[in-house]
Amino acid sequence: MNASAFLQNSVPVSPIRQRVVLLTEIIAPYRIPVFNALSRNEDLALHVIFLAETDEKLRQWLVYKNEIRFSYQVLPSWRWRIGRNNLLFNRGLWSALNKINPRVIICGGYNYAASWEALVWARRHDAAFVLWSESNGQDARSERAGVEWLKAYFLQHCNGFVVPGKASFAYLKSLGSPETGIVIAPNAVDNDFYAHQAAKIRAHADEIRQKLKLPQRYVLFVGRLVAEKGIFDLLEAYAKLEGDLRSQLGLVFAGEGVCKDELTRRTQGISPGTISFPGFAQRDDLAGLYALAEVLILPTHSDTWGLVVNEAMACGLPIIVSSVAGCSADLVEDGGNGYVVPPRDAEKLSSAITLVARQPELRRQMSACSLERIRSYSPEACADGLAAAAIRAAREAR
Repeated sequence: MNASAFLQNSVPVSPIRQRVVLLTEIIAPYRIPVFNALSRNEDLALHVIFLAETDEKLRQWLVYKNEIRFSYQVLPSWRWRIGRNNLLFNRGLWSALNKINPRVIICGGYNYAASWEALVWARRHDAAFVLWSESNGQDARSERAGVEWLKAYFLQHCNGFVVPGKASFAYLKSLGSPETGIVIAPNAVDNDFYAHQAAKIRAHADEIRQKLKLPQRYVLFVGRLVAEKGIFDLLEAYAKLEGDLRSQLGLVFAGEGVCKDELTRRTQGISPGTISFPGFAQRDDLAGLYALAEVLILPTHSDTWGLVVNEAMACGLPIIVSSVAGCSADLVEDGGNGYVVPPRDAEKLSSAITLVARQPELRRQMSACSLERIRSYSPEACADGLAAAAIRAAREAR
């Protein structure tokens, strides 16, 4: 639905019902349930502006437009990559904001030209501006002094903040943002979808294993096959497992990335053991990978959150995650539903895998703990946090 259609089809908004624009990069499949839930909030009139439909060179996700139940538009965009920098430019944002005339703008991040344009528009039109940020203090990306100055300037001109969890909350506080202005909207996926798919797949386990060419038993990594995700640490940890365990337990790397060839080459000297590369998996097949795995492992060196952990927990998996993953403090209870290990520590990672793999009863307990813990991280909970931040910012900006 474009902006004009939104204006034509919407009913007059009462002074209590706030008109909100949410500005975000792409139509990510895990955000659709959140925005659908937010659009049902009776206190808000929501319109989502996407800076691009997708990012084909970085992500291979399908775009599930048929599931969208909220008002939205996609701006014309141009994307360039210079080294590790991802530059995205848009046209039409100012006129779209003029047409909608939001009382509140929720902006996903501060690293796009459109983010700054939206901030300027909000200041000129006395609209509240809320930053939705996942950055945390353990993010390994280093910033130059000039970039840090721009970040500080941006934060100073926000009326409120939304973060997904404890790590990002602490980071914003460390940058001087007032604690009272930060609202948590827990990062979420469609838990019901993954739980339902996992149950169906486990009922046809042998068929799915054959279709996806999976080992009978395996531990699982899901994500981009790049060094900063800790994939080589995981391979080293697997090689350190005792031979009798490796002969029973496979390792599956689901995803694509620039390090795939090197990772494949390094597997050749590991025996016994089975290491599989099923490639990038779309949502339905991904649920199959989770459902039949014994544990999800995210040994990342830097990750703002790690939504694969949400997905795996919704499928009932124990989790092994590095301590620098943004989700680790919120989702993983060390010894409860999994283990938190230091990044780049193959020895401790291998020990954690051994503990989970050799104790079926422990896996069952951790599985139940994951299912219980992830219930609080629903699309509705995330939407409630976004709504609370928007309403608070609108009230305080008057």
